[in-house]
Amino acid sequence: MATKLLLTFAIYRLIVTVGLTVEPTELLRLGVDGQLSVDPSDMEKASLDFGMMNRVEPLAVFHPASAEDISRLVKAAYGSARGFTVSARGHGHSINGQAQTKKGVVVEMSGSWGRRLGFGKPALPRVFKEEGYVDVWGGELWIDVLKSTLEHGLAPKSWTDYLYLSVGGTLSNAGISGQAFNHGPQISNVYELDVVTGKGEALTCSEGQNSELFYAVRWIRALYSNFSVFTKDQEFLISLHGHPASQKFDYVEGFVIVDDGLINNWRSSFFSPRNPVKITSFNANGGVLYCLEVTKNYDESSANTIDQEIEALLEKLDFMPTSVFTTDLPYVDFLDRVHKNEVKLRSKGLWDVPHPWLNLFVPRSRIADFDKGVFKGILGNKTSGPILIYPINKDK
Repeated sequence: MATKLLLTFAIYRLIVTVGLTVEPTELLRLGVDGQLSVDPSDMEKASLDFGMMNRVEPLAVFHPASAEDISRLVKAAYGSARGFTVSARGHGHSINGQAQTKKGVVVEMSGSWGRRLGFGKPALPRVFKEEGYVDVWGGELWIDVLKSTLEHGLAPKSWTDYLYLSVGGTLSNAGISGQAFNHGPQISNVYELDVVTGKGEALTCSEGQNSELFYAVRWIRALYSNFSVFTKDQEFLISLHGHPASQKFDYVEGFVIVDDGLINNWRSSFFSPRNPVKITSFNANGGVLYCLEVTKNYDESSANTIDQEIEALLEKLDFMPTSVFTTDLPYVDFLDRVHKNEVKLRSKGLWDVPHPWLNLFVPRSRIADFDKGVFKGILGNKTSGPILIYPINKDK
């Protein structure tokens, strides 16, 4: 079902102001409707993030009840002679303390306050099926946006790999994924933003973007031993973004395998069990392999032709023979695939541990140098963490 989807966000990102510290009693005179908390559990939660590498305790945690609450808080921080810092925290998935603030106020964007009151509007998300857009609170999780829109046969088109992140959080980093080459990052698919600036001013910005929903996904992975061939195929696939749907993939990503212990685990639990893959070129290639990851969306009307369309595309690629693995799964299951791994890691006590992470945009002219210096040089077989490669079209 083809749809148009427009997103409206009640809050996006607060700009931090810097100054001297203030006492909680001064903040209580702001005249806000929300809750200003110094509860130990709130303070501890706001002191940490997913990276688990920094711990910074704020002066207080603020649960806003309206856009006016946010505006008053930021105006007080900006205009106060003594001053204090303000930071917005969504679901706490920053990695270097970006959502923390020392001797200031952390605005808790997630939770019942924002969702229940919707910044002075009915509870969010609100889906407008006929108009084809959804009105979303900035602290909402993407998984809940997906669930709400699917009830109306709609869904955003551009996603991040992990859906248990807040809307405002991913937009502050553009929101990159394997669909970005075709539909742009998430920020390019937003129609309107209601923003509270660093001076406490409420502004609205808008721009439109189309989106579509498909009901099922054919998910394919294939291995490469040659980085130049791997990137050539990625570049070819994203160059097809203007072609008809039948002549292109809907999702193009990839990852690097630098640990030979991961060779037989690269398929993930979504793919059917098979005999271990014997890759004789692993050590010969400097201990590095590359996995191309693509998907093709389809529904009942295209189910009979999906095999032919995929085969025609795969014939143009130069992956390692016999290294192709394919699986079919519902559209929602593919989007929410990372959560399945999260559940497993939590059960083993491996989720709430330090998570250093780095995102880089590397130009095509230097990507081969990056492979030689980082993948084959610095990393070698010294890491078992995920190394993702998203090919992006600059015009998106």
